[in-house]
Amino acid sequence: MDAHEVNRARAKLALFVADVFASVPRKDQRAKGDCYLRGLMLDGRRKSIQPMAERLPDGNEQNLQQFVNQSTWDPLPVRRRIAERMVPLIGPDAWAVDDVSFPKDGRMSVAVAHQYCGALGKRANCQVAVSVHAVSDTASCPLQWRLFVPEEWAQDAERRQKTGVPPEVGHREKWRLALDTLDELATWGLVPPVLVADAGYGQNADFRAGLADRDIAYVVAIRSDVTVHPHDALPVAPPWSGNGRKPQPRYRDKPSSVAALAAGHGRQAFTEVTWREGSRGPMRSHFMALRVRPAGVRARRLAQAAAAAVQEGPWDGVLPEVTLLIEWPAGAEAPTDYWLSNLPQDTPLAELVRLAKIRWRIEHDYRELKHGLGLDHFEGRSWRGWHHHVTLVTAAHAFLTEQRLAPKADTPDSPSTRPSTPSRTC
Repeated sequence: MDAHEVNRARAKLALFVADVFASVPRKDQRAKGDCYLRGLMLDGRRKSIQPMAERLPDGNEQNLQQFVNQSTWDPLPVRRRIAERMVPLIGPDAWAVDDVSFPKDGRMSVAVAHQYCGALGKRANCQVAVSVHAVSDTASCPLQWRLFVPEEWAQDAERRQKTGVPPEVGHREKWRLALDTLDELATWGLVPPVLVADAGYGQNADFRAGLADRDIAYVVAIRSDVTVHPHDALPVAPPWSGNGRKPQPRYRDKPSSVAALAAGHGRQAFTEVTWREGSRGPMRSHFMALRVRPAGVRARRLAQAAAAAVQEGPWDGVLPEVTLLIEWPAGAEAPTDYWLSNLPQDTPLAELVRLAKIRWRIEHDYRELKHGLGLDHFEGRSWRGWHHHVTLVTAAHAFLTEQRLAPKADTPDSPSTRPSTPSRTC
């Protein structure tokens, strides 16, 4: 937004800040929050504190530094209020779990480690955060964030003390952070209609089991090497000789990879589906859905544990049945993408495809959050500062989304009536 647009939105922004930052106790802190949000939304290449303060007529670098890096205001109630406002407004078709990386120089910024950095496409020094987004075909918004703490930080007392990592925060796998976030959002009265995720999460049998345990429907991507049994395969137990432990029922046929299963059906088994209108025309490809039972040692152990929790007697060996969705684009020599879903068996193929593909919206989120609002421009090193900055960026993103979705005003040049650009939408 240019300075004229920011000034015209000041009254609406003041009302937004009064509501979203109502938990912040001091009036001067809420005023700094208003100032910081204007700095994030104002045009400018860099959205760190110094350049933002220089661009704002009421910008004060020292005040903004203190507000973000030292002030003790709690970001959690602010994020909760944003989520409570945005979920009804967006009317999400799904929630998306993802993670985002922030390249960093040095090793002293909170939770930085040499790890895979999606922003660079290779291993590098970076921070990684897990996020949950409410998503529809027209809008989306982050609901909550978790900063991933690498194993090397778990016992590094010096760096933890310098960056202010709370004592109760330790290393926790990303998929567990995602489930923790869903549990927290549930305490706010917010539950996903469907959960979507990429293969980094969908590949994990424990993550899928965690969703099922929480009665959360999902459509999650997997790799082509995931193994499955056909849905009609049955485990059998060899005859017992009467000596020793009774043999457990098992699937006697070797499971096949989803890639081999898909290729075996041939291209003729795939149906053309159009799932949305893209900027260059209809988005369409060829898909097939099959009922399968995910295999593997971990899948078997999880199924056995789940059965033991609800029934008496020995486990019958039957693995849970889910839907395998497969994409085979025109012109491709073989299927390219795979998803697993626990939605009802009669879910239409077109709906499965639409949900599987809806993650495009959060990629749009990240472009806006990073390039438009400076999500990765934070130059502080502390746990508190990182969470404050991320919360303020989320608030700016939510405010712009509200303005874009608001009914058109009578004033022709009102910001809510102007066509949105990729750098100002979510």
